[in-house]
Amino acid sequence: MREAKKLSQGDIERRTGLFRSYTSRVENGHNIPTVQTLEKYAQAFGVPVYELLYGGKGPMKKLLPPKQRTGGGAWGARGKEQRELRLFAHALARMSTRNRKLLLVAAQWLASRNDRSRAKASRR
Repeated sequence: MREAKKLSQGDIERRTGLFRSYTSRVENGHNIPTVQTLEKYAQAFGVPVYELLYGGKGPMKKLLPPKQRTGGGAWGARGKEQRELRLFAHALARMSTRNRKLLLVAAQWLASRNDRSRAKASRR
């Protein structure tokens, strides 16, 4: 996107306050920018953040809401569930990458354990 907009890494450094070497490392896949850094790049390019992540052709299609589950809509769409989901998302955003990965590994392990116990119960 930087080259398409005819900007140098120096231009990006002046617009974002990020070092040229950092921008080079991001462009070459050696560093993964944080959301805050992506916001700086988006502002420097004059585009919304999602355009930095979207690799498709043409405008991005509108996302459809999740399918309704029986008995009152998607989980997290209303009331207490919505509040819990918002608090969970906020907590995940504050976690370090290491702790977030640890949490996801633990969740996967628990889910697979639950799947195994269900399969065992269905065989009985």
